[in-house]
Amino acid sequence: MTLHRPLKVVVVGNGMVGSRFADELVRRSPDAFDVTVLGAEPYEPYNRVLLSDVVAGRTEVAAIGMPEVVGENVTVLRGVAAARIDRTALTVTDEAGAVHPYDHLVLATGSQARVFAMPGLVDDDGEISLPGGVHALRDLDDAREIVAATVNTTRAVVVGGGVLGVEAAFGLAARGLQVTLVDPAPAPMFRQLDPDAGAVLSAGLAANGVTVRSLVRPTEVLVAGGRAVGVRVDTGDGSEGDVLAAGLVVLTTGTVPRVELARAAGLEVDRGVVVGPDLASPTDPRVYAVGDCAQPPQGSLGLVAEGWDQARRLADSLASLVVAQAEESRQQDSPREHLRLPQDGRRPSMAVRLGTLFASRAPTDRGIDTRGTDVVKVKAGSLSVVAMGSCGAGRALVPGERAVRLHDASAGRFVEAIVSDGILVGATCVGDARVAADLTAAYTRRTPVPVDPAFLLLTAVMPSAEPAASPEHMPDDATVCRCNGVTKHDITSCWDEGARTVEDVAAATRATTGCGGCKDAVCGLTQWLAETRDPDAAEPASTSGMAAV
Repeated sequence: MTLHRPLKVVVVGNGMVGSRFADELVRRSPDAFDVTVLGAEPYEPYNRVLLSDVVAGRTEVAAIGMPEVVGENVTVLRGVAAARIDRTALTVTDEAGAVHPYDHLVLATGSQARVFAMPGLVDDDGEISLPGGVHALRDLDDAREIVAATVNTTRAVVVGGGVLGVEAAFGLAARGLQVTLVDPAPAPMFRQLDPDAGAVLSAGLAANGVTVRSLVRPTEVLVAGGRAVGVRVDTGDGSEGDVLAAGLVVLTTGTVPRVELARAAGLEVDRGVVVGPDLASPTDPRVYAVGDCAQPPQGSLGLVAEGWDQARRLADSLASLVVAQAEESRQQDSPREHLRLPQDGRRPSMAVRLGTLFASRAPTDRGIDTRGTDVVKVKAGSLSVVAMGSCGAGRALVPGERAVRLHDASAGRFVEAIVSDGILVGATCVGDARVAADLTAAYTRRTPVPVDPAFLLLTAVMPSAEPAASPEHMPDDATVCRCNGVTKHDITSCWDEGARTVEDVAAATRATTGCGGCKDAVCGLTQWLAETRDPDAAEPASTSGMAAV
């Protein structure tokens, strides 16, 4: 194939990772790729990470929209699901019968909520069928239905004590419901927290109106008149179990990758779509998988930062491929203008610059270092919980590692830092948001730790974003948006290039599109720039979000 036409890329999935990948391609070169995105949901991309904030009432639905990918060579089809892949003909057929040819196919089909079959959740044929009042929190419609259900009930049971379960339980309690969190593990977030940290989290939840029932297993959802009225749990003492009254049951028991399309196409599938270090299927090098549906060699934590990193890496790879093909075409004929090479004193095009920049990050047999994509942060108002790297129950120190911890249960605080070779390799922080932010910065940026790592437990170790009310005191390299690595310098630079609103800043830098914790800081910085560099400017508009939803 030559570069007489753009490279055709079909993306199946218009969620946080699929839309991010398409955007990454367009940012590298708007002309080198012809991108078609098929999204089963009828909505523009939205931030699933903030669904628990919608349930809690902290964020409106309109505020969780993400910038949609636009471009002359970009086609985004909402409400159009892919039905079949023909790897011989290199086409994807959608449910309406339209055929979309591709040179490269990217699967970003995500995952669906795992629902365990138990009495009350299955029909007469043994199929999963959720009665009224029972919801799995996975997509925008789920969040809306849960919010609507809170109007007609005063009691809720959240089944599953992982990150999403903790956030959902906290959010429902904030709406005034009596909430019970049910989890078979010894404490909430057992994958990320050891027993001491889990106990501090349980106490924090209790202080915010959530009753935590650990070491109990739900065995039945009680249904009357087609609606849930309670949950029966097995307490392990040989009795019939306790019954927890509830008009609302929220299931947060994990997810299952969507692999049906890949399996039907004959691609290698395990729990997810099996891919190599380069994110390509070993069955077909033209097919890739990213995000929740992908199963890379190093495994997956199911975090959006991990999916975004995969999207960026894959875009780098395809951009490098385009650069290589452009060079081959140049040697045979002459270079295409939309892939201008660094010759005759001309600046190379974006695809060439980025492709060359990341060529050294080629995958190896050991995979790609993805440090920073494994930071788990709970969004539960004042209840701060962050875990990263080496952490969690059952984790043992390896030779060369050193752990220091502060366990202050009375103050609702637990901090542990694990260091090796002078850097932070893992941390857990419950109940201290400032220290958590500093530990996150040290972990993701590989900052050398103090000689005595005990200082990590209380002392700031990295410059972090000051309150937005005093941005003049922030260093240029202070990180404002940790999800996307956006600094104060990045925001001021995009202002100098014409950005004037929070929406403009988000489109240029992606700040505010992750966990949402930086929104106030970005708003404050944008307002400060307007006042100091353009005093006559009106106040910057707030994020308008999903106007079409």
